[in-house]
Amino acid sequence: MSLLVFATAICVLVPNQQRAIAAEDDSFEAAMQRAVAHVRAREFKGAIEDLDAAIKHDAEQAVAYYYRGRVRFQLGRIKESVADFDKYVSLKPSIESRQWERGIAMYYADQFKRGADQFELYQTFHDNDVENSVWRFLCMTPDVGVKKSREVMLPIKNDPRIPMMKIFEMYRGTATPQDVLNDAKRGDPSEETLKGRLFYAHLYLGLFYEVTGKEKEASKYIKLAADKSLAGHPGINSYMWDVARIHEMKMNGKLKVSKDK
Repeated sequence: MSLLVFATAICVLVPNQQRAIAAEDDSFEAAMQRAVAHVRAREFKGAIEDLDAAIKHDAEQAVAYYYRGRVRFQLGRIKESVADFDKYVSLKPSIESRQWERGIAMYYADQFKRGADQFELYQTFHDNDVENSVWRFLCMTPDVGVKKSREVMLPIKNDPRIPMMKIFEMYRGTATPQDVLNDAKRGDPSEETLKGRLFYAHLYLGLFYEVTGKEKEASKYIKLAADKSLAGHPGINSYMWDVARIHEMKMNGKLKVSKDK
């Protein structure tokens, strides 16, 4: 999504050179610092261990649940992810309107009504995010279908990220997938910039094709978005790349929504 909440949600972020925190230091702060270092290195299992330790040390610190909710999602532990985001919101109600990650986790947990409500609430916090409008659409279609979901899409006036507005038009039914791909090339972008733009084009094309019943095309574009070479690309929100990866797992039958043992 367009907001880098992950970068600002916690005050214990530390420089890379401070990554090595003694394992025997079992304070909440030390456990969180180790967890953050693991996340940066995409060592999600290690991050979970330290987040569990942090919560064991102080179960009332909301931010630990936020981090663990994200990491559990990245590990494909979807229902556990939702539970952590719910706990985060219960401990810090003022932050609920910002929780787009929670809405995405709800979508993958088949909690579509809750997901749609979360994205509708997010609109009150940030009303120019095409991705938010699209995810609400995706959460609504299982219950009311594509036509009705289009009619009530959250309005977006100006998401400056290319090709987001064209993606919005596609979901509204006023642009084609080819229009989205063409728009991604607008302004003769550099190769690196184009890769970032095409990631979002491919992800939302894949999701669009899936919801409109075109499985072959959906698989093609989700696979492109989940390409491992894109992990860490500066023009791509790393969490959204994980969303593409998780969606590919879902399409391939490798994602178990039920709680992991």
